[in-house]
This record gives sequence, structure tokens and C-alpha cells, in this order.
Amino acid sequence: MFFEAERQRFFRPVNSSRRELVVACLRTLYERLHGPQADYAHNLTRDSLRELLLPVVREHQSQVSDDAPPDDFNAPEAEDPSQLTALVVRSLLADGWLESFADRQGLVTAFRFSRPGKLFAHAFASLDRPSRSRQRNMRSCRNALESALARGDAYDLVDAYEYAEKVIEDLNEGIDYFQELLRHVMQTATASQQWEEFVEFLRRFQRDFAKQLTADNVTLNRQAIRQNIEKLRHVPEARFERMNAHLNDMAHWLVKDHSGASAYDWVLTRIEDIVDAACDSKQPGFLKAMETYLKRVNGLALQSMMLRSGQTRHAYLAAIQRIAESTEAGQDELLERIGQQIAGAEVRLLDPASFKLRTATQRRKAVTVTLRPRPTWESRRDAAVRRAESEVFSVSNVDLAARLRADLRLFRHPIRLSALPASTAREVISIMQTVEAARSAADKDLVARKLPYRLENEFYSGNDYEISFKE
Repeated sequence: MFFEAERQRFFRPVNSSRRELVVACLRTLYERLHGPQADYAHNLTRDSLRELLLPVVREHQSQVSDDAPPDDFNAPEAEDPSQLTALVVRSLLADGWLESFADRQGLVTAFRFSRPGKLFAHAFASLDRPSRSRQRNMRSCRNALESALARGDAYDLVDAYEYAEKVIEDLNEGIDYFQELLRHVMQTATASQQWEEFVEFLRRFQRDFAKQLTADNVTLNRQAIRQNIEKLRHVPEARFERMNAHLNDMAHWLVKDHSGASAYDWVLTRIEDIVDAACDSKQPGFLKAMETYLKRVNGLALQSMMLRSGQTRHAYLAAIQRIAESTEAGQDELLERIGQQIAGAEVRLLDPASFKLRTATQRRKAVTVTLRPRPTWESRRDAAVRRAESEVFSVSNVDLAARLRADLRLFRHPIRLSALPASTAREVISIMQTVEAARSAADKDLVARKLPYRLENEFYSGNDYEISFKE
């Protein structure tokens, strides 16, 4: 159980009257102990802990939640920054966020995060820290499969599986990011407040999303991953047995999770399914979320520009401005005159029943991976037959134009439609498209001249044309 012993009231500090202060202290502690500037050579003693948190407490001391019940954090003694810092440290220790241990080198008591404290503090720090990932999980998956194919090491297969899972996480994180931006756009609905967020989006796009949509694109690497998986499925029997036994020994979670004859085949199938799902559903959803956000911001900016430019042209905006600047008596007089002028206007309202709110289920995007069903052999055969039937009588205008040029150079005189062969269906269709191919040629070097007499055969009747080079 999680809520036992010192973790019985684990979330009490982050639900107190000074929860913003507590979360800021947790972020600062995480950066000191596990962040980019962490000092791993020296442990965090009581004095250094107090010196670290005191500036944070002073900065956030005024942020008190009015809706929180009375507690130790809004007591009178909590007004002193030093006492409030000591209170925060005692609370984090008592509720299981921090733990003390003996520093044998300095012979003092030091402090560190407990395991659950570290995990939750990492979440707070990650929300406030920009992403540092290079978004190369798809390329890493492909490289790990190539390494497994070259070296025959089962560790590379496990790495490829983890990288494939990270691909879904990256795309889901991007979708959630754009949905959060979109919600903020709809809540504030002002261009001035959205400018900073849009600039931050442009920076993140250049830093992360540009690589995710180019070098680490799912579609670009999908074929290479499929080819590597197919080669790994046909490795020699001895290598297969060795890698499968190694997988069962080192990846204990595979023994419980995998289904099928072997863990080796299950890992390869699972990687292929995840990559297909990322390509077919997650990446289109990511692009759609980005497109929706950009459309909303663009519409908001255009609306703001239109309103600003229309203030000098539209009479109703000028009237509103005059009313706002007038006294109470002047407002009544001005509104009465305006009412007399617009008394003959007709106002129509939309029926509220025509608006239907979407349910929470419809708004919520699916988080789980949706796997595309595998097509059967019969369905692939039927699709190939339909494609062949639709393309059997398709004649390219480019090929027709090239054939006309070759015949004109060979015979050294113009060619008439009536002189072309018409023994097969493709030849008849070619005759029907010859004039179109000559007139739409990219080089514009062919000319089709209509003749005064008609072309009559057993297939169709129409005007005869003469094809020649343009002089």
C-alpha cells in the first residue's frame, strides 16, 4: 500500500494553504539534487537545505490560497521567512517527501528525496522545464534493429522495443501540448496574451518538432524498420534460439507479457504493431492538433486586426466608444437617439437547440495504441484485381506524345488519326487521346490541325486530325 507509515498523508503539503510555495520548493530541491546543475560531490545538509529554500520561500511567501482550510502554513508564526522555511522542511520530512541519512564523510545528517518524493518532484520539475529530448526515438529504434541484426545481441531488441514505445509517448506528448495550448486560447481569447505562448511554440517547433517531422519522421523510417524486422524473423535457427533464451533470462517482464510461441517473435511483432499505429493514427493526430492550434491563433490574430482597423470605419464601434466616454445623462440621451434610428431594424437569433455540446468521451483523445487489423490474403488479392482493372485501359499522355514524336521523325511527314492502327482496345483509346496528348505536351512542339472530313470506323465516329511538328 502507498498510504502507510510516513506516507499516510503524503499529499498534504501540496494541498495546503501555501501549495504554490511548497511546489516551488520541490522544484528547487529537484534541480539541486537531480537537475542539470546538481552537485553530486556534496550532500545536502540541514544548513545548505535552509540556505537553498529560504530565497524561494521569500519569493512565494505572499501566495496564500484563500479557499484552503486553516493549517500550520497560515499560522501567525508562518509570517517569518525563516520559521516558514523550517516549517516546510519539517512538513516534507514528516509526510514522506524527504528523508534523512548519515553522511559518513562529513559525519553530519544529510537529506535527500525519498523514492516516491523523487518521482512526484520530477513531475513538477518536468512541467516547468522545456523538453530536452532530441526526438530521435524512431531513428534509435531503426538503429537498434540494425545492430541486433548485425551483432545478434538480445539487448538491442529490448532497446528497439523501448524506443518504439517512446515514439508513441513523444507523439502523445505533442498532441497533449497542442490541446493544452488550444484550451488556453479558447479561455483567454485575446491575441496579446497568446503572443508569448506562440513565440514559445515557434522555439519548440524549431528545437523539437522540426526533427520529429523530418529526420525522425515515422513514415520515413517505417519501411527500413519493416525490412529489418523481416530479416530478423529469418535469422538462422541457432541465432534465434540463443537470442530467444537470452531474452527470457534478462527481460523477466517478457515472460509474463508475451503471447505466442517465443518472446523473440512477440517482441518483433509488437515493435511492428507500435510503429504501424504511430504512422497510421498518432502522427496524423499530432499533425491535426498542430493544424487546429495554428488555425485558432491565426483566426484570433485576424479578428484582432480587423477590430482594430475597423474602429475608425464602423459606426457602431464609434457609438460604443462615445457611450463609454459620456456621463450618465449623456449616455441616456445618446442611447435614446440611437434607439430611434435602429427601431426599424430586424434582429434574428439562432435557435439554441441547434447547438450541441460534445461529450467528454468525444473530446477526449484515445491514449491507448490502436492497432490496425492485418489484411487477409483474399482482401489483398481483391484490391490488386480492382487496381489492375482500373488501370488496364489507362494510357499516359506523356507516352503518347513521345510515340508521336518518334513516328514523325521516322516517317518525316504529318500523321493522321485515320492512319493509326485500331486493332486493340488500347489502340482505340490511344487514338481518342492523341489530340489531347499533342495539345498538352510539355514541350509545346506538337500541333493538331482539324481536317475538313470525318473519321469513320467500327468503333467511333468523329473529326479527323493531322498531327505534325510546330513550325
